[in-house]
Amino acid sequence: MSFTLHEAAPAKVNLALHVTRRREDGYHDLESLIAFADLSDDVSAAPAEADTLAISGPFAANLGSGSGNLVLRAIDAFRNRWPHLAPVGVQFHLVKNLPVAAGIGGGSADAAAALRLMAKLSPEAIPVQDMLGLAATLGADVPACLLSRPLVARGVGEILSPLQEFPALHLVLVNPLVPVATADVFRRLRAHDNYPLPALPEPLTRPAQLGLWLAETRNDLQPPAVKLVPVIGEIVSRLAETAGCIVARMSGSGATVFGLFGSEGQAHLAAQQMREHHPEHWVAAAPILRP
Repeated sequence: MSFTLHEAAPAKVNLALHVTRRREDGYHDLESLIAFADLSDDVSAAPAEADTLAISGPFAANLGSGSGNLVLRAIDAFRNRWPHLAPVGVQFHLVKNLPVAAGIGGGSADAAAALRLMAKLSPEAIPVQDMLGLAATLGADVPACLLSRPLVARGVGEILSPLQEFPALHLVLVNPLVPVATADVFRRLRAHDNYPLPALPEPLTRPAQLGLWLAETRNDLQPPAVKLVPVIGEIVSRLAETAGCIVARMSGSGATVFGLFGSEGQAHLAAQQMREHHPEHWVAAAPILRP
């Protein structure tokens, strides 16, 4: 089966995440420095008589293809917003390479890729701001994933400040293959009014600059996630000890942990060591996608 259009759905990594306010609607305002790894799910599409979704790949068994799937929700949202621009039907194929419920935006990235594909199949160009507005209705991470470039996200994730420059860096991602529910993590969050992110250096071009900045930040969701899944803390500690690791931290609400490295060789060596220590975990190394 061949598909005419293809979109990568890169893994989202929260390099820093501060929870700054609990809102009256129950949601939280956040500030997060987000980067994307050159490591992704893959979404393909072709015009068809009706919308269908097939799922394959290493983590396909963890997903359903029913109406609750974020890809199908994204397609429906696009059709409702621009009925005159949507094709009659689209045959989608999702190759699920990334762990599910892992804090790296897998479902959000898949939805964002589906939106980009629907826009490509449209006979008219759709403004990016309009696409971002639609993405925000699908989930907090979907707008950032729609852009898939280094940025600072604020609010519940809908206020985006893309970065024009970013240093060349590499990531090691480790996931213990234990799903973590975001709601469970937030329920255990003690402080809801933490201080915001410090100002980023300008221009941000050197790994050392980012390393110093990250030393002043944190992921406010990491402590409650570690209480739920203690192995997260063990992975952070072990990854932090590998040669060349600038920072080791949990991404999003977990359970994926990232290590940040200045060179490809350091990252691949660290990934090899993590696989040896934790053969049962998912481990991957990849560069950060730059602007």
